[in-house]
Amino acid sequence: MSTSPGIQLQGRHRIDGKLLFDVDLAIPAGRWTCLLGKSGVGKSTILRLILGLETGGSFAGTFHATDNAPLDGRISYMAQSDLLLPWLSVLENICIGARLRGDTPDLARASRLLDRVGLSQHAAHKPATLSGGMRQRAALARTLFEDRPIVFLDEPFSALDAGTRADMQELAAEVLSGRTVLLVTHDPAEAARLADQITVLTTEGAQNWPVPVTPALRAINEPDTLSCQAQLLDYLRGHKACA
Repeated sequence: MSTSPGIQLQGRHRIDGKLLFDVDLAIPAGRWTCLLGKSGVGKSTILRLILGLETGGSFAGTFHATDNAPLDGRISYMAQSDLLLPWLSVLENICIGARLRGDTPDLARASRLLDRVGLSQHAAHKPATLSGGMRQRAALARTLFEDRPIVFLDEPFSALDAGTRADMQELAAEVLSGRTVLLVTHDPAEAARLADQITVLTTEGAQNWPVPVTPALRAINEPDTLSCQAQLLDYLRGHKACA
């Protein structure tokens, strides 16, 4: 893995001439940034924009890595949909990126990741045999397997029960330590636990929210974590001004 750079994005995005967002966003190097905001405000669009994927609109602005090197080939992306290929086994799906690049995948490492996400007994199964939560864990394992310096996660734990969600948060925090991570989430508790930077996106721009003084990954029941979660939820519900 190469050094993880930060990312700077500034500009306006419009869909059918209507402003979606006007943003000046700084994603710090080697840290977790959690991006929150109301549905439809453009959180996933920011990920797709930086990735060079179709966004359904037009962007006027700039974005770049802080080391000024190209972003191509340095980002691992987990979309909201698991995007598992139905004709491949779970293990083959984990390794698909290496296969497509003509590399020999590290099957031992892929198997260890499958074990960490609780799917080792399903390695040879096709995705259709898995539940939604299991498919999401397989997609997480595939993203972690890529070992990129920059990682985009779009609601990666949304299909998981509370206990499994906490386990997968801890796994991702461990494996992605030192990476530049941009996590889109609707969950203030998740942001309060994982984030080095919490950014709230609105049509008018992006504002950073104060994070707890304790370092991430935070205990779920820490007073600072719970306080941050509660205040952030109040703000997202329109009950509190931005701190």
